[in-house]
Amino acid sequence: MKRFSLLCLVVTLVWAWAGSSHVYADNPANERPRARDIGLVIGVLSPGPLNAITDVAGVRVGHRTIIEGESVRTGVTAIVPHGGNMFQEKVPAAIVVGNGFGKLVGSTQVEELGTLETPIVLTNTLSVFTAADALITYTLAQPGNEEVGSVNPVVGETNDGYLNDIRGRRVRAEDVLEAIRAAKGGPVGEGCVGAGTGTRCLGWKGGVGTASRRLPDKLGSHALGALVQTNFSGILTVNGAPVGEELGRYYLQGLRHDPPGEAGSCMIVLATDAPLDARQLKRLAKRALLGLGAVGSPMTHGSGDYVIAFSTCAEVRTPHQARAKTKTPTLLRDEALSPLFQAAREAAEEAVLNSLLKATTVTGHQGHDTEAIPVDRLVEICKRHGAIRE
Repeated sequence: MKRFSLLCLVVTLVWAWAGSSHVYADNPANERPRARDIGLVIGVLSPGPLNAITDVAGVRVGHRTIIEGESVRTGVTAIVPHGGNMFQEKVPAAIVVGNGFGKLVGSTQVEELGTLETPIVLTNTLSVFTAADALITYTLAQPGNEEVGSVNPVVGETNDGYLNDIRGRRVRAEDVLEAIRAAKGGPVGEGCVGAGTGTRCLGWKGGVGTASRRLPDKLGSHALGALVQTNFSGILTVNGAPVGEELGRYYLQGLRHDPPGEAGSCMIVLATDAPLDARQLKRLAKRALLGLGAVGSPMTHGSGDYVIAFSTCAEVRTPHQARAKTKTPTLLRDEALSPLFQAAREAAEEAVLNSLLKATTVTGHQGHDTEAIPVDRLVEICKRHGAIRE
């Protein structure tokens, strides 16, 4: 009996602490389904074993979920392209802007040089600068970077101010560093986790979502993965089915604008092991926006919609210092890119749907709440419109 009483006391203290301090999670238990669990198949290409961005070998993802009292619902998600020193072994990368209402730190150097030299961090709008500073701290501390005097951190964001006390700026440097340290391969936490803790999407609770595609052997067997942070408005369309309209919750419903704070945005990260340069990655990134459109986003005025794409292929990486004045990487020919374009479109679309399906109802700042999309109603509508395969 004494043991039981002690256990109850410990649980009570933990909950009391959770009400006034940071609560962290990496991949919280979540029984809600992903798209394929309910028979929702997007496109014609097959997913990788995990159907996640981590199907691209070497890519790791870490979350830091921050829940504090009744008002803080935010976090950090880190995507690490490879296990080495990112600054000393840069990967080719590109950024595409669907709608530029956002604060994507580091974009101009990626545009100019076509390389990524830090992990990618996603967080909330007013925490991008804390995250960027933490990324610099992380990079300078890496063995081999003792003489580094310039770092280009890449940090994306969406505004979670409806559910989160965003002005409180509760994300700390340590949260960013812990998300990077926690990054790993394998299954990726989705829904209300990390940078998706306080986001909303298409009238419902949004969050982090991921998906992947693997090309068949005769097309090169390359892997491509997408990870999204969804926080945008639109008219939810699921495999062509008008789910948003039939659920009665959609952008411009009754010709009325959405509630304040539901204007945007969406961050999309694409990873592939295909040998692509920055120019080709920019072409690839554009196709992810097709997936965003397919789920019903019009990329509204206030929606910051960005795609960051990178290749993990060792042959196309760029060493920070090299004696040779030239390099001759082997790249895919442009005419071989089209299957990857299809993969990017499919993976981005499915990742968004996974972010919706895995998200749970959240109550947050000023008592605001955002419901999780009702899975049973979504399935019923999709079946009626032939969007789910029996």
